Amino acid sequence: MASSNLSDAQLSSSESAPVSTITLLTMFRLGLYQMGLGMMSVLALGVMNRVMIGNLAIPATIAAGAIAMHQFVAPARVWFGQRSDSRPILGYHRTGYIWIGTVIFAIASYVALQVMWQLGSAERGSEFYGWVGVLGLTFAIYGLALSAGSTPFAALLVDVSDEGNRSKLVGVVWSMLMVGIVIGAILISVLLKQVTNDTPVAVMQASINRVFVIVPAIVVGLAVVATAGMEKKYSLYRLRSTVRDREDKITFGRALRVLTASRQTGIFFTFLLVMTISLFMQDAILEPYGAKVFNMEFSKTTLLNAFWGTGTLIGISTTGFLIAPRLGKKNTAKLGCLLVAACFILLILAGFTANETVLKTGVFLFGLCSGVVTTGALSLMLDLTAAETAGTFIGAWGLSQAMARALATVAGGTVLDLGTKLFSAPVLAYGLVFAVQACGMILAVYLLSRVDVAEFQANAKQAIASVMQGELD
Repeated sequence: MASSNLSDAQLSSSESAPVSTITLLTMFRLGLYQMGLGMMSVLALGVMNRVMIGNLAIPATIAAGAIAMHQFVAPARVWFGQRSDSRPILGYHRTGYIWIGTVIFAIASYVALQVMWQLGSAERGSEFYGWVGVLGLTFAIYGLALSAGSTPFAALLVDVSDEGNRSKLVGVVWSMLMVGIVIGAILISVLLKQVTNDTPVAVMQASINRVFVIVPAIVVGLAVVATAGMEKKYSLYRLRSTVRDREDKITFGRALRVLTASRQTGIFFTFLLVMTISLFMQDAILEPYGAKVFNMEFSKTTLLNAFWGTGTLIGISTTGFLIAPRLGKKNTAKLGCLLVAACFILLILAGFTANETVLKTGVFLFGLCSGVVTTGALSLMLDLTAAETAGTFIGAWGLSQAMARALATVAGGTVLDLGTKLFSAPVLAYGLVFAVQACGMILAVYLLSRVDVAEFQANAKQAIASVMQGELD
């Protein structure tokens, strides 16, 4: 629900800096990759978690923990980012990683589904927990492949853009992510329309298996269309390099030294963790919330992703053109955090009405406010990335977000299980999750107030200069 970053200031430090020539149509073409990732996210968090918790009666903590494994392997993002900076595949720094990663995570998603069916039919005991381990391992492989593809893709966005069009590119590409979530939710809802709460598991299995073949195949196709020829035609990566044979100069260790040169990196890293955990704890429980409290059918709970995605898409677009230019990046992110906290309170109140329309309205508004905070945070990321180690920085921000998403998924399931033990009414159990999220958003506002972009840029520039001179050996 999802990052790419580079400091405009770092790339514009010289009047002779190379200029990007990508057009708006090219931006939308690149966005097809993100659209595919949006569709894939609906499969894991909109379908598999609903089936495990709502239909197979697997405890929410176990279901959420298994799914979250694909985000717990997020440290690999930093490594894949640095590898794509320094070790091209077939002459290209980004494209090969993107294609290989996409094919592997598409296959892994189908394998994870088959393991889920085995887990659902297993008796509680050694066999059951054995399948839990296999499911977690499969999702870890899925996550590694996702890191291998998505981190170099984010770096590719940096490579093909400059200060004049980068903000527009980020807005277009991340809007396409939301479009993918909406399209994925609608497509999956249509494909699973015949599945109801009373559908036998065997019949449900056949229908969902078909979805996990069709959607990943579409995603692989989108990845190829989005990136084929892009790097060769538009990448400015080598032109921006200030050292000959740079891939032999900036090692992984040196890149990490640049990454840790400013305390602001740590502050922003912590902000991202808290903000993302607070934003996404409901990932694993929103569809079950609709099923348990509002008695919604399978296809209707899947469509909640469409309401969220539509709201987020509008929020990102509106914020980029109207709010951020007036309030500034930091204040925009603060406003977004406060609005999201208010939306969590609204989602709790919606549960007491048991009215689907009220829930859908709350989810739409939550998406809208998520768009505000996402735009503010992404804009800050652009200023908190060092040009010479873009892949490493993007990997670091991706690490922060992915680890937070993993912790959020597990925390959401764990708090739900705790709420179920504390309260007999499902609305209170689910409401506890939303209340914790609201408190987290308030904490994120405090952390954000300590972020200083100017301090980061000064420290990072000095560290990069030292690396280039070999002083960090």
